[in-house]
Amino acid sequence: MSPRKPFALRNKNVHAHRKQMDRAKHTIEQNVGPIPLPQNAIVRVCSFSAIEQLKIMSRKRPYSPPPPPLSSTTLSPNSSIKRPTFTSYLDIPNLTPKINTLCKIIATTPSLSVEKTLAETGYRVTREEVEEVLKLNYGFPGQAVKFFRWSGHQLNYNHSPYSWNLVVDLLGKNRFFDAMWDAIKSMNKERLLSLATFASVFSSYVNAGRVREAIVAFEVMENYGCVRDVVALNSLLSAICRDGRVFDAYEYLQVAKKMIVRPDSDSYAILMEGWESEKNADSAKETFAEMVKELGWDPGNVPAYDSFLCTVIRGVNGLHEAMKFFDSMRVRRCYPGMRFFKVALDECVKYHDVRMAEFFWEEMVGKTGLQPNTQMYNSMIALYCYHNDTDEAKKMLDDMIYKGAFPDLLSYNLLFRFSIKDRKLREASVLFNEMIKNECMPDQPNCDAAIKAYLDNGDAFMAMKVWKCLVENYHKDLEDTANLLIAGLRDADRVPEAVKYAEDMISRRIKLTSSTLSKLRQSLVKDRKEFVYEELLRKWKSR
Repeated sequence: MSPRKPFALRNKNVHAHRKQMDRAKHTIEQNVGPIPLPQNAIVRVCSFSAIEQLKIMSRKRPYSPPPPPLSSTTLSPNSSIKRPTFTSYLDIPNLTPKINTLCKIIATTPSLSVEKTLAETGYRVTREEVEEVLKLNYGFPGQAVKFFRWSGHQLNYNHSPYSWNLVVDLLGKNRFFDAMWDAIKSMNKERLLSLATFASVFSSYVNAGRVREAIVAFEVMENYGCVRDVVALNSLLSAICRDGRVFDAYEYLQVAKKMIVRPDSDSYAILMEGWESEKNADSAKETFAEMVKELGWDPGNVPAYDSFLCTVIRGVNGLHEAMKFFDSMRVRRCYPGMRFFKVALDECVKYHDVRMAEFFWEEMVGKTGLQPNTQMYNSMIALYCYHNDTDEAKKMLDDMIYKGAFPDLLSYNLLFRFSIKDRKLREASVLFNEMIKNECMPDQPNCDAAIKAYLDNGDAFMAMKVWKCLVENYHKDLEDTANLLIAGLRDADRVPEAVKYAEDMISRRIKLTSSTLSKLRQSLVKDRKEFVYEELLRKWKSR
């Protein structure tokens, strides 16, 4: 692959680009002829939903048909472009008998015999059933088009616009572009073309590695009665960026904004999302500067700010760089959204930067009213705990309850662990009781550490309480803590409790060492209770 031009220079020769586009446009406009469909193409496809098609009329963001669920990918002959394979009707449960039969005929019948076989079924189909069958038979484009024609006779050639769009899409996804344009011309005659049609064309060309043809399709869409506006431009940019060709999208934006249509905030948000996926902070910064120059500062442009700052913060010296841009935004009352907030907190945890996290928290929660979720609260709790500030961590735990972000196992275990570590045992005891009440059990390492800390502090009652929790919820690696508890109870002159727990441990087949038993024997002999030890020893030997 030849090296790319420097980023700032790639769009200089606009006139040369226009000449290339004009030649490609001429090729597409002359691209009329018979539909060259195969007899038995084996590629399985689904397409975008009717609901998605209807949404296009009421939204500003670009229309882009969501990709069908992939099951695998294969390589086409003589090409490095991956050809996807898709879910078939066999993968869809609970299809009606009629739909299942029609799909089976299309999938198993040679193209030349499809219409005859369909006629023999005696079925009458509705427009909705045609749509459903087409969606499940992209893998057999020849047969699917024959089904479309056969059903047209029944519907008085009054197919729904969605059915026509499915035909265009299935031909494009199978790379039968001549036939795709024939279908588009037929739709044009019926005045059925829409942006959804061309969004499908953009996607099909880009998926096939033919970005230039996708651009030309955008440039000729007015010839087919479709408005070449910024929403259409954004659909094109989105298709190109989704395929990982963000540089191509950026280059064409430079052409489009000078000659065709002025980009909007969504245009730049699409590019920002692309740079984020490519982890290209330098290009994101350049595009951001261009966006501010072209559009100014817009508090509503949250998606672009989100993607931009997410890209920057993951780059070199990310936290510092993101802070600089964040400062520029906030003084203009422009803020990113929840996605950046989450990423920023993750980065602060990664670098143990509690002060930066506090800054973002105050700005995003205090001034924008965002409601942090449990994961975000956990990030702050972890940061405070790592900095031995369990008091602030406890405030976060209390605050999340009032804000409706309920503590989970991680929330409690983080605070419990560091409360034990810092020997704040009174607070740890309150927290432990709350955990048990809320059925958030301490993890095993926390229980082990807590039992040792309580014994060292002379609080045998809490040590036994934690042991009860430990032994009821965990069943492996208990020996060390078990021996520690017996020895600790004996040293605290709690011999009856030591014997009681020793008997329970033996019955659970938890191994007590001879050293632990020897220490217990000394106390029992001193109290003239050798018989208790003898009975305990007998159980220990017979375990």
